[in-house]
Amino acid sequence: MPDRLASFAAQFFRTHEAAQLLGISPRTLEKYRCHGSGPTFRKLGGRVVYAIGDLEAWANQSACRSTSDPRYVEARAAGQAHR
Repeated sequence: MPDRLASFAAQFFRTHEAAQLLGISPRTLEKYRCHGSGPTFRKLGGRVVYAIGDLEAWANQSACRSTSDPRYVEARAAGQAHR
């Protein structure tokens, strides 16, 4: 049973760990959470946690092939709007 609990807990990252994984500051991730533009999160007890799959899905939403890609323009605008 302890292995199962450890495995379950390893699926989730706290804000500072998720931010490090994404290469952004924890404060930026907190702002995205408040504005609703960040990855899906969960509130477990008093803690905010992120599932690895949700972090990957959120990061993949802003994948672009060039700077003329419409998603690039949207992603850039979203990042600037929350500064």
